[in-house]
Amino acid sequence: MKDQSGRRVFLRNIGVGGVAAFLPVGSVKAFDRKEAAIENDIKVVDIDKRKYNAPYTGKYNNRVAFPIGGIGAGMFCLEGTGAISHMSVRNYPEMFHEPAVFAAISIKGLKNGAKVLESKVPGWKKFGQHESALGGPGATWGLPRFETAGFSARFPFADIALKDKDVPLAIQIKGWSPFIPTDEDNSSLPVGGLEYHFKNTGAKTEECVFSYNSRHFLNQLATKNTVNSIKNGFVISVDGTEADPQKQADFAIYTDDAATVVDHCWFRGGWFDGLTMAWKTIQDGEVKSNPPVADAQGASLFVPFTLKPGQEKTIRLMMAWYVPNTKIHLGEVDPADKERVNKDPLLKYYKPWYSSKFKNIAEVAAYWDTNYTDLRNKTKLFTDSFYKSTLPAEVVEAVAANLTILKSPTVLRQYDGRFWCWEGCGDNGGSCHGSCTHVWNYAQAVSHLFPNLERSLRNTEFNESQNADGHQMFRSNLPITRVVHNFHAASDGQLGGIMKVHREWRISGDNEWLKNIYPKVQASLDYCIKTWDPTGSGVIQEPHHNTYDIEFWGPTGFATSFYLGALNSLTTMGKFLGNDMQKYETLYSKGRTYMESNLYNGQYFTQEIKWKGLQAPDPTKVKSFGSQYTPEALALLEKEGPKYQYGTGVLSDGVMGAWLSRMCGLPDPLEAAKTRNHLKAVHQYNLKNNLHEHSNPQRPTFAIGNEAGLLLCSWPKGGMLSLPFVYSNEVWTGIEYQVASHLMLMGEVQKGLDIVRACRDRYDGEVRNPFNEYECGHWYARAMASYGMLEGLTGVRYDAVSKELHVDSKVGDFTSFLSTANGFGTVTLKAGVPSLNVAYGTIPVNKVIVSGAIKKMG
Repeated sequence: MKDQSGRRVFLRNIGVGGVAAFLPVGSVKAFDRKEAAIENDIKVVDIDKRKYNAPYTGKYNNRVAFPIGGIGAGMFCLEGTGAISHMSVRNYPEMFHEPAVFAAISIKGLKNGAKVLESKVPGWKKFGQHESALGGPGATWGLPRFETAGFSARFPFADIALKDKDVPLAIQIKGWSPFIPTDEDNSSLPVGGLEYHFKNTGAKTEECVFSYNSRHFLNQLATKNTVNSIKNGFVISVDGTEADPQKQADFAIYTDDAATVVDHCWFRGGWFDGLTMAWKTIQDGEVKSNPPVADAQGASLFVPFTLKPGQEKTIRLMMAWYVPNTKIHLGEVDPADKERVNKDPLLKYYKPWYSSKFKNIAEVAAYWDTNYTDLRNKTKLFTDSFYKSTLPAEVVEAVAANLTILKSPTVLRQYDGRFWCWEGCGDNGGSCHGSCTHVWNYAQAVSHLFPNLERSLRNTEFNESQNADGHQMFRSNLPITRVVHNFHAASDGQLGGIMKVHREWRISGDNEWLKNIYPKVQASLDYCIKTWDPTGSGVIQEPHHNTYDIEFWGPTGFATSFYLGALNSLTTMGKFLGNDMQKYETLYSKGRTYMESNLYNGQYFTQEIKWKGLQAPDPTKVKSFGSQYTPEALALLEKEGPKYQYGTGVLSDGVMGAWLSRMCGLPDPLEAAKTRNHLKAVHQYNLKNNLHEHSNPQRPTFAIGNEAGLLLCSWPKGGMLSLPFVYSNEVWTGIEYQVASHLMLMGEVQKGLDIVRACRDRYDGEVRNPFNEYECGHWYARAMASYGMLEGLTGVRYDAVSKELHVDSKVGDFTSFLSTANGFGTVTLKAGVPSLNVAYGTIPVNKVIVSGAIKKMG
């Protein structure tokens, strides 16, 4: 047989944990251990490997944690076992907050008939976590549970099937929260749903009691902690104080079942009394009712029911939360804006959007209860449309898995509804504030699914975060106010934003918005020209800050590809508005010629390291992160140039501006053949099937040891610097998807899929959470570059300005998801004939263009 590279191989089971090795024909050896195959540089394959977009079972259901919540509203995670974890509802991440909150079933008269509705506790939780040597006090892990669980995801729905030989019930759990493209408000609710479905598979009638139980996990010192009543449930509450209003929090747990009975007060005592007595009640199959009292330590709700053989019942459990205040303020306010900020409480500290829609937890819970079915049906329309896709399973899985970022604390919406984002989540706080422009360049999902939110980012960048000179701070304040301009602009972030204005205009079809923002966009590009191309060469060569948190010195293919895309973008928009764009067209022509002639080595694009003869002072005098020039560094400066460059290396992001151009509805700014060659070189040199001999002194856990991954850079033709740019030895999923989707756009589908598989194989549930692709933090925004693979494979793009639907398939016939500003559905191409099925809203189409030719709809 052959592997994917065409190499002849022999598949042999080497007898260790279902592991096999690909061996070159003629050199078959007997291997007793997996390590032997690795040492001989043989590709190791797990013959029991989980299929993409398939359920997570066995060892692959080890790290699964699926976010449930609204955009900017906080979340909790439903684990693959059925447990609740990552409880992050206080407007900041709490990654290791696993409260004692659990569902249980009790079957009367059945030995071993009382169990938590979860499967066994994963081994990694038992020791090695924070304070685990104390024994996990207060956790529910010591209570009886089901033997096995299988987890399936159809975003934003998660399904769990529980099995146990002692229990004559088929039990399924469905977790979800609203996600309706184009409806950002209903997709931003602080709510989650858990549906517990029971079917009697036995031969006799069973009397059961379902319960949902919670310790008072919001408890705060020096505040009033209560459990209050709500219809068919309870509310865990904490009061805020005048000094600490952010402590106020409510979390409601309730059902729609009239038979629900509520115990508002667990046994009050010391040690483990509360949970001990709550479990005794469950074990005895009791239904206990207690009114609210002061200082309750926990609460339970009970739903008794009877099932005849073959009979089924679903219990709809609803959760809602309300945490309206924070003391979150990020960034430095422009002194000229401070008086206004001091007078407006909404500009002093962040308040979540949902607090502008609802006055209290009762209103949130009532809205969730009243609209549950309608929101579920609309969300299911999205899910059904998305999963009608015939695209490769690994692509569908990667796109859907990273949509969970929009349910994580990575994203926020302030009181007026404007979008604001971290780069990712730290364990107990956001990671890297300010809707960082160069990171969010990669994220393609929001612009299509929730265009109004994405457009609010552009409004912030070109208004509050840009000064009169056109300088943009790449990190915005929270609450959103005018910033202090006290650091470099980010070349890729600022130039990328100019391209993204074109994208938002085409997606929205809003010509008036374009007309209003255009002068700011032109000022931004003029600043870029003045700062990084003062001689008008069409090439970025002055030191330019970028997503690697350093400055590149001299002409780079990386930044110049952004520059060419931005020049194209402004020219296109300016001509639409009737402006003379000759200046920018000339710069584009000069820059393209230079890049294709001087920065292209015949196979890929590189950097000309240059630090003398520029307008900028020498590198020792340029303010930057970690660029101090010690005596050792000064010696390197004279020998190799500034620290942290890439020179002759093949940079995975080397033509990233060309990819972003395509994602923004613009043409490739470079000759297609040269762009394709660069991407093929990235695949050839930077994609490693096994990293066990790769040296990475930087941040290794993104991809490590025997795992595969795409390096940020390599030096196949020599010239690796002593201190190449920071992060160069790492693997980032966002760049993997950027390169994969760009390869697909250029017709190199299999090479793109190679990279996607390498990435998703690391996130298969065994070691990493499949729904948390991390970089500088959990749920890292850059991974939403994965959404670009939909266009990469199909060429499907909707232009709301001209009402044109574009299709340019690289995979033959297909069906794929499409989301626009006013509706979503699916596009199908069959035997060259396109068709559009609108599932929600409207998508008016005047013309369909398939691979450059006008076609009629089927």
